[in-house]
Amino acid sequence: MKNLFRFSVLLVLFVLLGGCGFWSKSDEVKPSPLPDIVSENRVNVLWTANVGDGPGRRFHEMTVSIDGDRIFAADHKGLVASFDRRTGQRIWSVNLKDPIVGGVGAGHGHVIVNLRSGEIVSLSAENGTELWRYQLTSEATAQVQINPSIVVVQTVNGRITALDRVSGTHRWTYDAQVPSLSLRGTGAPLLTSDVTIAGFSNGKLVALNNESGLFFWETRIADGSGRSELERMADIKGRPLILNNTLYVAAYQGQIRSINPFNLQTFWGHDVSTYRSLATGFGNIYLVNDRDAVLAMDAASGASVWTQRDLSLRRLSAPAVIGNAVVVGDAEGYLHFMSQVDGRFVARHRLDSSGVTGDMLVRDNVLYVLTNAGRLAAIQLN
Repeated sequence: MKNLFRFSVLLVLFVLLGGCGFWSKSDEVKPSPLPDIVSENRVNVLWTANVGDGPGRRFHEMTVSIDGDRIFAADHKGLVASFDRRTGQRIWSVNLKDPIVGGVGAGHGHVIVNLRSGEIVSLSAENGTELWRYQLTSEATAQVQINPSIVVVQTVNGRITALDRVSGTHRWTYDAQVPSLSLRGTGAPLLTSDVTIAGFSNGKLVALNNESGLFFWETRIADGSGRSELERMADIKGRPLILNNTLYVAAYQGQIRSINPFNLQTFWGHDVSTYRSLATGFGNIYLVNDRDAVLAMDAASGASVWTQRDLSLRRLSAPAVIGNAVVVGDAEGYLHFMSQVDGRFVARHRLDSSGVTGDMLVRDNVLYVLTNAGRLAAIQLN
């Protein structure tokens, strides 16, 4: 078990992962108070459902996944459940009786979860029966990615492993050299039909051939300069994003870059520090930096469109886009909706007090959110 955690250190940094007691002592840095807003939109909760004990309050990358008309979620104790995403009705649930540490990956008839032991388990999306298991060399904290041929998973020791989707047999492994000190967990790879694109805690981004695992190219997004190991940390944790054949990627203590994925030409780049995934809408790229400011940047030029700083130190989730708004969740369970045009607040809603940590999903203009206590909600913004 020791090697499961050798390459990943849980850092308690007040501007990063908000460790234990971050908001509990009077002499510690406090989150910004809730800003006064004038609601311009109404938040309509379509349905809610319970997913066991939920992901929990500890740092996690547990996200929900959607495949067709079903949404899949898990809790940290081993419960995996399927719901009708339009009504919230539970279709099936399975208790694996092993702790789950990574988000649910779903697609092409499979629902895949990561166990704390380093095993990944594939279940039938139809009824939850177990299809196969595979023991990895280390812990996988990020969501497994699935295409019609392969399953791709990234582990905290710097490996990308591809398995056959149907049988779960090993196809290939790519091994990157990563530093001993890094942020907790990893980003989820971006899996296309032919290529897997993944970022690592050494600040490098690579593109791998899905057939062989050989790399097409690699580029560095963050250099990691400074006197101490903490200052030199350069970690790509957010999932890369592709928009109009352009690749966007950002790193902690690094940059956000717009890249041509075919020839590695950089269109633009700006210094930024983030460990969350990106979102896009209205021709913008949205990100939350490591101080919990929400930034909107023009996707074509990289120019700043707006910055919303009134949520600083509220431990925000990655952004999502719904309708005309950008939404983030925070550690007190609030959802904050901002205009995509200028970043002003247009609505706010509290789901519960446990907080929202995992990435949110939007399908058919419905926002799906899983709170840390296990409340799964479907939300419209009217």
